[in-house]
Amino acid sequence: MDGFGGRAAIVGIGETDYVRGAPHLPVELMLQAADDAIADAGIDPAAIDGIIPPPGYTSSEELAANLGVDTLRLATTVHMGGASPVASLQHAALAVAAGIARHVLVVVGWNGYSAFRPREGVPRPRRGLDGSAVGDTVVDYYVPYGARSAAQFYGWIAMRHKQLYGTLDTDTGEIAVTFRAHAQNNARALMRGTPLTMDDYLGARWVSEPFRLYDCCLETDCAAAVVVSAVEEARDLPHPPAVIVAGAEGHPSPADDIANRADFFRIGLTDAAPRAFAAAGTSARDMDFLQIYDCFTYVVLLQLEALGLCERGEAGAFVRDGVLRLEGGALPTNTHGGLLSQGHMWGMNHVVEAVRQLRGDAGAAQVPDAEIGCVTGWGDFGDGSLVILARDR
Repeated sequence: MDGFGGRAAIVGIGETDYVRGAPHLPVELMLQAADDAIADAGIDPAAIDGIIPPPGYTSSEELAANLGVDTLRLATTVHMGGASPVASLQHAALAVAAGIARHVLVVVGWNGYSAFRPREGVPRPRRGLDGSAVGDTVVDYYVPYGARSAAQFYGWIAMRHKQLYGTLDTDTGEIAVTFRAHAQNNARALMRGTPLTMDDYLGARWVSEPFRLYDCCLETDCAAAVVVSAVEEARDLPHPPAVIVAGAEGHPSPADDIANRADFFRIGLTDAAPRAFAAAGTSARDMDFLQIYDCFTYVVLLQLEALGLCERGEAGAFVRDGVLRLEGGALPTNTHGGLLSQGHMWGMNHVVEAVRQLRGDAGAAQVPDAEIGCVTGWGDFGDGSLVILARDR
């Protein structure tokens, strides 16, 4: 194990509904999720002494004031886009293991649907997302050539991968259809009640080749939060702790520009995954489940390769026979529906689902005898993060 491995655990989880057009500001959604996570942990809000918010919308201080937190010993933010929540778990675990803080709240929320569709009755936040240097790259170098959306930026990588390795449309379709099936078990999934067939997937309109409509994640207004505490203290709290066994982050080079990379497929997780699994003394094939960041179907394929589950170019064939399915699959993945079918909460909903699996509280989506699993994050132009969680032994 690494310096914090096995010394910290997730003891509380909370999430809002995943909706389109929430009548609440992002900070209000975050406070709802935070309240639920703190209550789930069975601690008083005043016991929180560390807060890690997302890069934008709010601050640790604003959240502390509204939650009734009097003493903040840790206030920090990770700037890795969608990889931030999972990377933040490493920061929280380090702080707890070092004795800097006892109970760290990691929270994220946004108006991912309403921000792009302003209308009467839906409030607009005073502060938006902090796009950092990635936003500068887009404005200065991509927009002048007509590229302005994530589907276009990631489409460059996906199309190159497809052309080189012959990945089939039905391979990415398998991911979309599988995660939609999993969402039918999740009462909070936006796409519950809306099944998806392979014919539906293949017949959908193009967004930006090679991405069709159902290759793209949902846009939702939502929030999710977890509380991280020391394992020894966690054992006295209401729920079985989800122990943070290991974690890591990685960044492609250059991190904030795709077009100038020597290797399109060397993503952040390519470096992070081997370090995390080595620290944990395990491998991706030993996991009972995976929760993979799925902003696009192809991003799942790239991460499966980076995790070492298959060689470069083989991810399409790897998923082709249903390995990711809850029913009959060797590696049940995104058992809640993921960003593609539950909702887009920067992957923090993946963390919440992983904890439910380890508690045995996932209901119809429960993986039998789940004892260990991993969650990945993907942000900006391929920043990667990974956390390995396990039942307390």
